[in-house]
Amino acid sequence: MVARLGLGLAAVARPAYITSGRAADLGDARGVEQLRDRTHELLDAAYAHGIRYLDVARSYGRAEEFLAGWLTEHPEIGTERSAGGTSSGAVEIGSKWGYRYVGDWCVDAEVHESKGHSLAAFTEQSGQSLELLGDRLTVYHVHSATLETGVLDDADVHRAMAGLRERGIRVGISTSGPRQSEAIRRALDVRVDGEVLFSSFQSTWNVLEPSAGPALAEAAASGARVIVKEAFANGRLAPGGQDGTAAARAAAELAQRLDLPLDRVAVAAVLARPWARRVLLGPVDTAQLASNVAAVDVALPDGIDDELDALGEPAEQYWATRSGRPWA
Repeated sequence: MVARLGLGLAAVARPAYITSGRAADLGDARGVEQLRDRTHELLDAAYAHGIRYLDVARSYGRAEEFLAGWLTEHPEIGTERSAGGTSSGAVEIGSKWGYRYVGDWCVDAEVHESKGHSLAAFTEQSGQSLELLGDRLTVYHVHSATLETGVLDDADVHRAMAGLRERGIRVGISTSGPRQSEAIRRALDVRVDGEVLFSSFQSTWNVLEPSAGPALAEAAASGARVIVKEAFANGRLAPGGQDGTAAARAAAELAQRLDLPLDRVAVAAVLARPWARRVLLGPVDTAQLASNVAAVDVALPDGIDDELDALGEPAEQYWATRSGRPWA
């Protein structure tokens, strides 16, 4: 079960993010070297737990740089491509293009990310990712592909991404927003030279926002790999992260009745989905990581599905709440 977990660096490789509790978890220790050290500590711990999927993005501050440095410090750790996928100790690395980090390492920056899905953006950002990660890069996603940006209809971008596919890199999309299902299904139809282009889908699914589940099941049935992100709803489904909404309170009450930490219930609920190949964890310290990983030993009771289903919010409401979360 641990092999189904992945470590995402969105919350630890830049000084500000939208997850709950950052003031308590990080305090003022947010300098580049401080977060580099924290990232390496988390990577060490994740590897020791048996986690082998590592997730970064161009917009995650210095995540690619921090990860590349960690790999250099551990030459004994192969990667899926460089080791030919033959070693149980090899890691699989996924990254994303389409957002830029523009926060200049300031917690109170007016803008932290900017989005762009043009061919020029792909060419520039894929070059930067490959410069840092080289043949260790295994999966490359369009970051938050939506119908509105046009990237799912851009034949020039598709052709360019097929070039990565020809180099042995799996290409796919990540999704966000209330229309995730539409984006997933549209991406499943994209072909280059008669072959399906997108074979990896990294999407938000959690007990508060389960709307993409049927589309993700379809993607998995087609042979694509499904990676679930935001299992904790950016902290709303972590101990102490409740935001006062009825759904978050109900989730906390359910975890209390089960006598389990809320984060473990959240992860166990995703692991119960047969179509979820990977579940990303996004801790900022090793104690959070250990609690998250312990979810693999959680057996949710029979008959709990109806209670979990009742926690779901309308997708539009969930994403409106998420977009209103402050960067801190």
